[in-house]
Amino acid sequence: MTRRLFPRLSQVENRTVAEVLRAESVGGGLLMLAAVVAMGWANWPWGQSYESVVGWVPWPGGRFLGLDISVGRWASDGLLAIFFFVVGLELKREFVAGDLREPQRAAVPVVAAVGGMIVPAVVYVAFNLNTGGEALRGWAIPMATDIAFALAVLAVIGSHLPTGLRAFLLTLAVVDDLLAIAVIAVFYAGNVDFALLLSALAPIAVFGLLVQIRRTWWWALLPLALAAWLLVHASGVHATIAGVLLALTVPVLKRDTLPGLADRFEHVWRPISAAVAVPLFALFAAGVPLRGGQLVDAMTDPVALGVIAGLVMGKLVGVFGSTFAMAKLTRATLDENLSWWDVLGLALLTGIGFTVSLLIGDLAFGAGTERGEHVTLAVLVASLLAACTASVVLRLRNAAYRRAET
Repeated sequence: MTRRLFPRLSQVENRTVAEVLRAESVGGGLLMLAAVVAMGWANWPWGQSYESVVGWVPWPGGRFLGLDISVGRWASDGLLAIFFFVVGLELKREFVAGDLREPQRAAVPVVAAVGGMIVPAVVYVAFNLNTGGEALRGWAIPMATDIAFALAVLAVIGSHLPTGLRAFLLTLAVVDDLLAIAVIAVFYAGNVDFALLLSALAPIAVFGLLVQIRRTWWWALLPLALAAWLLVHASGVHATIAGVLLALTVPVLKRDTLPGLADRFEHVWRPISAAVAVPLFALFAAGVPLRGGQLVDAMTDPVALGVIAGLVMGKLVGVFGSTFAMAKLTRATLDENLSWWDVLGLALLTGIGFTVSLLIGDLAFGAGTERGEHVTLAVLVASLLAACTASVVLRLRNAAYRRAET
């Protein structure tokens, strides 16, 4: 049976996609603004104040829980837990009630996401096979797509693009995030204390029990979430994983007269994630001083070059190539209203890797280190290149759809 790639969406799916697009587009704009502010702050005459703020430890007495960490670490370990909680809700919804619940519909975005992660990693490794040192620790940096940034660009230039393309980007990004979470948990954990990690299951289980019986007592749920975060953080596994585990306990579907809570929680927490958590993370992660030939040094570092090539070229080849192969090797065909140029523009857009790429860069090389700063610059340059090239292709396609509509 022949099936269509990127088919038209139902009215309900259209509303869901539109709501997510609005929230993520605003968040993407704030994310870009925060990155610009961070770069400006780090490079003005008093840029030393930026490094002082990022490195400040607000709770030096929290050593026994591993909480004697800097503001920069609080942003990546604490605020991004909110971001990953929202990602977890998206994952749960997609697997239970979205595209990923149907294997046939899920196959294309899943294969595209996997291809869009494997090829960039291979490109990075190819650039750094002979670099030596710990260069290969950064193999996962170019794997992730920043959904907020990508959707912000798509919202600005893609007013007339088919909703099927937007839904495909959302689904691909959800799978991308799931795989990135797995990579962080497996490959970038420190010395794991399994007793503490198993202890985190207790507050997560109680949280899950309360939401399953639809008890939305914030005075109980928030302390339980905080306890889970503290235990996961102290165990050596990156604390953002706690956000995902908590989200996966939240019910999606209604049961008898009891409502599903995933949409309700997402409605509450997505604006906080998009407008507060992720922009603040960008503010404290994207500020890299460019004094003393720092940019030249970064652009000659094989690690930085591997990140740029992985995001710009690896994502393009991985996403477009996987989608094209699915069309040629299976009974899937491109929707008659779409062009492969649309898919090309979308594949270029997935090269915008900001939030999770910066996070993995910090985990791989350490925040504030010379190589860590090179990675930050590389992610910024690659994301800008991907956004610009995708904008050219998608703007032309958007104009064609606008002419056809009028």
